[in-house]
Amino acid sequence: MMAEFKKHLSKEEAIQKLKHYCAYQERCHSDVKEKLFSLGIWKKDQDEVVSALIEEGYLNEERFAMAFAGGKWRIKRWGKGKIKYELKLRGVSDYCIRKAMKEIDDTDYKTNLQKLAKKKYDSLKGLQPALRKRKTISYMVGRGFEAELVNQAIGS
Repeated sequence: MMAEFKKHLSKEEAIQKLKHYCAYQERCHSDVKEKLFSLGIWKKDQDEVVSALIEEGYLNEERFAMAFAGGKWRIKRWGKGKIKYELKLRGVSDYCIRKAMKEIDDTDYKTNLQKLAKKKYDSLKGLQPALRKRKTISYMVGRGFEAELVNQAIGS
């Protein structure tokens, strides 16, 4: 049997493929670079492809950060800490992270935090109050909420 070789795409073909990839959903630079790598695009061509996508408006780090933060907040109910951490993991700049965090309304954030904390605390019936509180705090901090806000929410 003959070994199968990966067909290398031209820069133009890669740009077309990545336009579809980026148009489907907001992407960060690291997602695009991973995709380019998986398509077998040479390292020297990767930066040119990324630049072309930025110039044509398919790739925008600020737009990605805002969409990511908004989605994780609205749908997954993550706290700001976890959202910031995930954005940093994806190589998003501090400026874009700060801008994305401003999209989360503080009043809604605190109201949601209180609802989630109460729901978790109530779900731990049968445990001693101190253990319920500790487990609730641990759960909420794990979701990315700030410990001092969680403490206020559950009334310590």
